[in-house]
Amino acid sequence: MNPSLTLAGWRKPARTNFHGLLVSVVVAVAAISLADHYRISSMLFALLLGMALNFLSTEGRCVPGIQFCASTLLRIGVALLGVRITFGQITALGAMPVAMAVLSVALTICLGVGLARLMGYRSRFGVLTGGAVGICGASAAMAIAAVIPVHDDDKLKERATIFTVIGVSTLSTLAMVLYPMVTGLLGLGSQEAGIFLGGTIHDVAQVVGAGYGMSKETGDVATIVKLLRVAMLLPVILVITLSYRKHHVAEPGSAPKPPLLPWFVVAFAAIVVINSVGLIPAVLQQALQTLSTWLLVVSMAAIGMKSHLKDFATVGLKPIVLMVSETAFLAILVAMFLALAR
Repeated sequence: MNPSLTLAGWRKPARTNFHGLLVSVVVAVAAISLADHYRISSMLFALLLGMALNFLSTEGRCVPGIQFCASTLLRIGVALLGVRITFGQITALGAMPVAMAVLSVALTICLGVGLARLMGYRSRFGVLTGGAVGICGASAAMAIAAVIPVHDDDKLKERATIFTVIGVSTLSTLAMVLYPMVTGLLGLGSQEAGIFLGGTIHDVAQVVGAGYGMSKETGDVATIVKLLRVAMLLPVILVITLSYRKHHVAEPGSAPKPPLLPWFVVAFAAIVVINSVGLIPAVLQQALQTLSTWLLVVSMAAIGMKSHLKDFATVGLKPIVLMVSETAFLAILVAMFLALAR
């Protein structure tokens, strides 16, 4: 019998990962508690608290568990995002919100790539920031980073991912406060305001906070429109994966060719299908949504522990301008869709 399939075979990795997993969970508990109190992204809190404990990732018993949380648990959490989406939700709002979600995500990523190249960065940085802004904030950033292949710039990719998470979480919190006022200035009704909020705010939690802070109807519409953008995570990841496979050149010491379909993308799609046909009971659906949130926050705490504040001392102004430009572009684009639909 394969030793890895026996109880003893499972005990060794469990013991190896225990300490890093435990400290990541403790940080996640603190982050979620702070987020509930201050109404700010729990992932941002997890990242910042994790960065304060970055010494744990350099050596000692916590290192393997921190890496496990930052990789395996991250992918499981992304896969479970599929439980939030059904095909019925996608079709319920009609053609306009669906077209808006598809075009806004695609155009925001294209803008990100163009601006990144203009500023002297690699196109993958534009894909990362544009995807985070266009789809679902920190969750999208982590999912996209997970399928971008690593060559000799692992630390650079981690730094770009962490900067993107900090930037998109900060901008999402500001949008949650400011965008309801923008809907008033634009003279939008309850449903139009929901479409605007769901189509522009980055993180799901901030969409819910802004939408239901205005009215129940606005909150319901905003949440469904936001989930349309979350659903775009699957095709975007597929396009990214296929693109890197197409341009992959095998060289000695280079990263292996990425798989055609990463396992967590397949799991994400399968969960969406199962959820759409009603095979997931409401109680289990809620439990899986909560589990997904916790896994993503725990993995974000671990990613924070793997980073160092000194790595961001040389970031400069250009990446900030890039993300602010993507955010402004998305808001203007959605406002134009609403104006044309009137």
